[in-house]
Amino acid sequence: MDSLITAAAHALAAGDPLGALKRVALRDDAPALALRGIAMAQLGDLVRAKDLLRRAARGFGPKEAVARARCVVAEAEIALVSRDLGWPARELDAARAALEARGDRVNAAHARHLEVRRLLLIGRLDEAERALGDIDPAALPPALRAAHELVRFGIAVRRLRTKPAREALARARQAAKAADIAALTAEVESASLTLTAPMARLIARGEARPLLLEEVEALLASDTLVVDACRHVVRKAGTVLPLSTRPVLFALARALAEGFPADVARNTLLARAFRAKYADESHRARLRVEIGRLRAELKTLADVSATEQGFALTPRQPCEIVVLAPPADEAHADVLALLADGEAWSSSALAIALDSSARTVQRALDRLAAGNKVHSFGRGRARRWMTPPMPAFPTTLLLPGPLPSD
Repeated sequence: MDSLITAAAHALAAGDPLGALKRVALRDDAPALALRGIAMAQLGDLVRAKDLLRRAARGFGPKEAVARARCVVAEAEIALVSRDLGWPARELDAARAALEARGDRVNAAHARHLEVRRLLLIGRLDEAERALGDIDPAALPPALRAAHELVRFGIAVRRLRTKPAREALARARQAAKAADIAALTAEVESASLTLTAPMARLIARGEARPLLLEEVEALLASDTLVVDACRHVVRKAGTVLPLSTRPVLFALARALAEGFPADVARNTLLARAFRAKYADESHRARLRVEIGRLRAELKTLADVSATEQGFALTPRQPCEIVVLAPPADEAHADVLALLADGEAWSSSALAIALDSSARTVQRALDRLAAGNKVHSFGRGRARRWMTPPMPAFPTTLLLPGPLPSD
């Protein structure tokens, strides 16, 4: 490897893409194309970067399997950053195996981290945790060690484990300082905001207040009966009752929980559950039916009793009943929570992350766009969606993946 290629590689490792380009910008040999591609990716020109890396991979000979594998890993990272979740994961797995077989353990670990980050993004936390456990962070260089701890931090936050999240963040900050890469340090500091930003609202006895991550963790570990409007479940300690597929029952449960310990008028319940402006006898009959269904669902946790004015929710065992709601009640808040990471998403990638149909996600995006809450650029398969940072968003509780008690 010649001196210019070596110097460019060192510049990229130090987070200096412009310094790397000064050395190889006019060269078209395969190693230079690969380095140019990585530099363009660091500068944010992902389309150009992808093209350069593919040209580099084609340019390496049959005996340069390691170099080709590194190009595949770099392209996989670009796919992840550009939220191309349909990128073939088998190629990355094959590249990682090739790197491990030939002793390139650092880049093999980087490939494994990309796999874990993708699993984390789509909410497959158990698989991400198992894959991360196969990596020894002590053997990694500082930059990759910081990335490793950031993934640990992300898993801990998604599982509502505040103490492990703080410990991982501290290790990430220390590794980023050792790496001395400005962009990496900024990424760590950006991640730390998760611990100091409101995650949700607690609605209890007619009052609402914001909750931090550790407060949400404490709430869900308590004996409080929680109607969770972030995950559309009712939970108490280790018992979780999912109602995400039964929106009418959940709307009734939330309305009754917000009214606790008082009862809630029938007209209020009709408006919340059925959005009925004018209730007739058919609405009242349907309300009685749905209340009966809710009573059956909640039978181990609470009772729904009729009162003169409406209905009241009473816990089976003495405890508080509260509602855990997003920081702001927004339609399609789960889509907004994913878009709030600042990256450009395709509707198909959002559908993969949310485990939903592409058509359902597209309808949500169209409604959000009509309200000027998201905007798109590009056309056809290249169309991407973004949103500016929104007050009180995102919240980890709206992202895909189960919580520890689910």
